[in-house]
Amino acid sequence: MAAMPNSTIAKRMFRAVGSDLRRRSFFFQAAPAAPVKAQFKVCVSGGAGGIGQPLSMLMSMNESVSVVSIQDVTVSAVPPAGVAADIGHLEFPSRVTGYATDLSRPPVDQLEECLTGCHLVLVPAGMPRKPGMTRDELFGVNANIAKGIVEACAKYCPDAVLGLIVNPVNSVVPAMAELYKKKGLNPMNIVGVTSLDIVRANKFVSEITGRHPSEVDVPVVGGHAGITIMPIFSQDPIAATIAAEKIPALDKRTQDGGTEVVEAKAGKGSATLSMAYAGSKFGNAVLKGLAGTPTTQCAYVASTVTDLPYFSSKVTFGLKGVEKVHELGPMNDYEKGRLAEASAQLKGEIDKGLEYAAANSI
Repeated sequence: MAAMPNSTIAKRMFRAVGSDLRRRSFFFQAAPAAPVKAQFKVCVSGGAGGIGQPLSMLMSMNESVSVVSIQDVTVSAVPPAGVAADIGHLEFPSRVTGYATDLSRPPVDQLEECLTGCHLVLVPAGMPRKPGMTRDELFGVNANIAKGIVEACAKYCPDAVLGLIVNPVNSVVPAMAELYKKKGLNPMNIVGVTSLDIVRANKFVSEITGRHPSEVDVPVVGGHAGITIMPIFSQDPIAATIAAEKIPALDKRTQDGGTEVVEAKAGKGSATLSMAYAGSKFGNAVLKGLAGTPTTQCAYVASTVTDLPYFSSKVTFGLKGVEKVHELGPMNDYEKGRLAEASAQLKGEIDKGLEYAAANSI
C-alpha cells in the first residue's frame, strides 16, 4: 500500500487530537456528538454585572438554549446590549439580546419582550453589602430589587423557574416565594441558588484527598450564609475518608469561602467567576430537567423536610421545574449538632422574608 503524504497524516492527527479535546474540555461538554435541540429561552437579570456577564456567556454555551436575554439597568457600567453583542459572536446556536431598564420605571412596564417565553430566569441582581450597612438594610434594598423582577416574571413568564442569586438569599427567597403564593402562582418556581456552596465543598475535599473534583459530590443543606451553610461530608464516600478532626476546619472553610475570595481580592471584588460557574451548573440542571432528564442539585426552596418552611437540600428538577425535594439523609453526631445550629440561625432569616411578603404584594 502506498505511503500517505505527510500532510494527510498531519491532518488526521489534528482531527484525532481535536476530537479528544472536545471530549475532555469543559467548554465543549455542552456540545454532544448528537445535536441537541435548541429550545429554551433563558434570561439573566443583572446580566451586565460581575456575575451576570460570565453567567450569561456560560448559559449561551448550553446547546439546548435558543435565546438568551441579558437584562440590566441603564446605569450599569457596561450596557446589556454590549454584553449581548460580545457573547453573540460565540459559536453556539443561541441568539443573545440585551435589555436595559430605567430605574425610574417599574421593571414590569419594561420587560415584556425580554421575559415572554422564558423557561428559566437567573437573577444575579442586587447590591453588595457596603461598609457600615446592616444585614437588615441590605435585605431592604435587595428585596425591593428582587420584587421588581419577580413581579415582571409573574406577568410575562409565570411558569418559568426563577433562580435567585440575590443576597441575603435566606430571606429573599422566602419573601419572593410567598409573594408568588399570594399571587396564586407556584412558590416552588422560586429557587435559591446555593450551588456555589457545593462547588466549594467538592473542591476543598478534592484538595485534601487528591481526588478529582468531579468524583466528589457533597450535599450542602440549610441556607446560603455563614453557619446556615451545612455540608454533610459523611454522605460522600470520598469526603467520608477525611479524618474527623479535620472536618470542623473544612466545614468552616466552606462557610467562609466568600470571605476568602474577598480578602484575596483585597476588597476590590467578590466571588463573581466561581458564582457564575456555580449558577450555570444550577441552570444547566434545571434545563436538563425541563428537557425530560430528571436532574438533582441542592437548592433552597419551600420545604417540609425540617420544621422550617424553607430549607436547602437535594432537589430534583423535571419537566415542570421542581419535581421532588429530598430528605436530608443520615448524619453523624457532629452534623446533627451543626443542623441544630444552622436551623436556629436560619429561622430568624426566614421570618424576616415572611414579614416582607406579608407587607407587600406583586
